[in-house]
Amino acid sequence: MRFIIAIAFLIISNTIYAQKKVLIFHETEGYRHKSIETGIQAIQELGNENDFTTVVSRDSRFFTENDLSDIDLVIFLNTSGDILNTDEEVAFQNYMDNGGNFFGIHAAADTEFDWAWYGKLVGAYFKGHPEIQTAMVNVIMPDHITVNHLPEKWTRTDEWYNYYDIRPDLKVLMTLDENTYEGGENGDHHPIAWFQNYTGGGKSIYTGGGHTIESYSDPEFLEHLRRCIRFTLFD
Repeated sequence: MRFIIAIAFLIISNTIYAQKKVLIFHETEGYRHKSIETGIQAIQELGNENDFTTVVSRDSRFFTENDLSDIDLVIFLNTSGDILNTDEEVAFQNYMDNGGNFFGIHAAADTEFDWAWYGKLVGAYFKGHPEIQTAMVNVIMPDHITVNHLPEKWTRTDEWYNYYDIRPDLKVLMTLDENTYEGGENGDHHPIAWFQNYTGGGKSIYTGGGHTIESYSDPEFLEHLRRCIRFTLFD
C-alpha cells in the first residue's frame, strides 16, 4: 500500500514539475555573445533532464503576442541594449506584478539602461569589464540551494563585470575577490550573483557568469544554473 502511495505521489510530483514552462529570451541590440546559442542548448538540456519545458525567443514581440500567464520563468540570456518597446515593457512588468519570475544571466545587466524598473528588477547595471581571466569567487550564502554545491572559494575563468546602481538590499549569493584578478572596480563588496523577492510574489535572480562558451559545459556552473531555475520555480 505504501509503495502504491509513493508511486502515486511521484507521478503527481512529476506532472506538476512537467507543467513548468521557461522562456529563454535572447534578443540583443548591442553586443551579441557568441555563447548564446550554446547557452540555449545547455538550458534546454537542463529542461529535458529536469522535466521543465522551454520556449525560445529572440523577438521582444513575444511579450505582447503571447499569454505570459503560461510562463513560469523568464530568462534573459545575455540580452543587450534597449530591446523592449513601451507596450512590451508594460506586458513584462505586468507579468512580474502577477507572480512571474525572472532569471538574468551575465549581460542581462547590460540591458534596458533607460528603464529604471528593469534596473531594480535585475539588481544592478553593467559598468564595464576587464579581459577574460581567472578569479576567486566567494560563496557568501553557502547554505543556499543555488550555490551549496560549490566550494566557498570557487576559482573559475569568465568575463567579470563591474556594476553600478547596485541595489543595497540584494541578497548576495557570491562576490568577487578583486585581489585575485585585474580590473575590478567595485572594491571589497563586489557582488556577482544575487536574488530578490519581487513585490508581485515571484523571484528575481541574477548571475554574472556565462560570457564564455566554455561556461555552458562547466559542470559546476551548469549546476548553478539548474539550481537557480529550480529556486525560482519551486522554492
